[in-house]
Amino acid sequence: MGYRGKVREQEEARRLRAQGWILSRIAEELRVSKSSVSLWVRDVPFTPSKRRYGPQARYHPWQTRKLREIEEMREWGLDQLGRLSEKAFLAAGAALYAGEGSKTGHAVVFANTDPTMVRFFCAWLRRFFDVDESRLRVRVYLHQGLDLDAAEQFWADVTDIPRSQFGKPYRAVADSSIRKTKHEHGCVYVSYSCARVLRGILGLTRALLSSDSYSGVAQQVAQRIVNPEIAGSSPAPGAKAQLRLITNDEVA
Repeated sequence: MGYRGKVREQEEARRLRAQGWILSRIAEELRVSKSSVSLWVRDVPFTPSKRRYGPQARYHPWQTRKLREIEEMREWGLDQLGRLSEKAFLAAGAALYAGEGSKTGHAVVFANTDPTMVRFFCAWLRRFFDVDESRLRVRVYLHQGLDLDAAEQFWADVTDIPRSQFGKPYRAVADSSIRKTKHEHGCVYVSYSCARVLRGILGLTRALLSSDSYSGVAQQVAQRIVNPEIAGSSPAPGAKAQLRLITNDEVA
């Protein structure tokens, strides 16, 4: 399961990204799609090259601080989560479906443009439910003018579902007055027609949302972790965000 790109290209893409190359330049250099490069280097730290971008592309101090805090929390999260336990994986998938999955009808339907989320969902579905692979279906929602063949192959690699099980794609006509940017590979709908599995997933999401495990001390800790303490009475210019990580010893 997962993306099975060419090993040499993946390694080279990661090396170039670490040197500060932008995605489009790496894709051009390796003669692969930009979206493939994005998948290969998503966990490689990236610092834009000042020489290439020039002074006009410098980040505003607030933006720099935001990116730094996000990276700090990402590293902290990796340290705290480590390798997901079975229960953590089960809960994470239920939460993901609660936010992005269909709650009606007789089929499991998960739609998203983010390949990491789609890959996570497919792994979760296969791990906790008895899935008949031949009944999995995929449908791509893609703007006209974009490469449908490349998009379907991309999602086939992400989902590990053969293209023979792809349904008729939906080609959207872009409205320039509403949206200028488009997802290169569109939005994908992964479906599994099984009412019993859907009921099982909905039961898990309800159990998760009705759980009292996040109440009391755990709820307070979660709030303090997610929300930084702000110095000052309002988020006016000059207010300093103080990011403080909560340790297990403090919770105890």
